Amino acid sequence: MTEPRSRITLRPGELVGLAALVAVFVGLITLMVTRELIFSLIVFGATFVLDLVTLAMLMLAVTPNKPADGERQPETLND
Repeated sequence: MTEPRSRITLRPGELVGLAALVAVFVGLITLMVTRELIFSLIVFGATFVLDLVTLAMLMLAVTPNKPADGERQPETLND
């Protein structure tokens, strides 16, 4: 079997990193506006989870399904 390319193996880390970056930004903005640490941590956590789920759903919508090893390609594209 061939080794997966480094781009493919780094993809999940990039998505988690992007979700964390957006969550940190939103958490810091919330902290600067409200000056309440607990509330900003709650907003940070909620934003991180929502971003992660959103990015995962977008990646599922964009990435085409590839057949498993040894599985043949379906005759129609609707299968």
